[in-house]
Amino acid sequence: KKTLHWDASNVEAIACLASHHFYTDQPEIALRFYRRLLQMGVNNTELWNNLGLCCFYASQYDMTLSCFERALALAGDENMADVWYNIGQVAIGIGDLGLAYQSFKIAVSVDSNHAESFNNLGVLELRKGNVESAKSNFITSAEMAEHTFEPFYNNALLSFKMGDFQESFEQASKALETYPEHSDSQELRKQLNQHFTLL
Repeated sequence: KKTLHWDASNVEAIACLASHHFYTDQPEIALRFYRRLLQMGVNNTELWNNLGLCCFYASQYDMTLSCFERALALAGDENMADVWYNIGQVAIGIGDLGLAYQSFKIAVSVDSNHAESFNNLGVLELRKGNVESAKSNFITSAEMAEHTFEPFYNNALLSFKMGDFQESFEQASKALETYPEHSDSQELRKQLNQHFTLL
């Protein structure tokens, strides 16, 4: 805000404010800042991608897909996977799991190291009953992005449900190493500790 006080057209400052409002559950306000960037002549994949997400979370569904279409039209190989990943996230939000699955598949075909898409593909495979494919996707995601906790937790939960308690404990511990405050991982490891003490 201080930067904008001195330079009202500072693109980075406006983008930071928009991002801040988006991640503090104020997509309508973020949308205003992103639209300001459009008015200033900024026209890139990331901006249209963020506009699409803001429109979706602000319940402006009619604008969401057109923003993503523009993002895809401007996207190159380095950021197309992120756009498809976000389209998949929106598809999950509206309940279209077929579109979500296809979006994540396209994301990993464009960027074979897109860990978040592999994780979400694992969740969707599990919903279809494809346990081995789900596990494989969780492992792939965890190997690519050791800084994320989701694939470790998802793999831990899957291992727990399959009765592989040792693997579940190891995966839950890895999730907690990455994100110690994750309550679901804490609860799972607590259940596993109770199970192990009964043995």
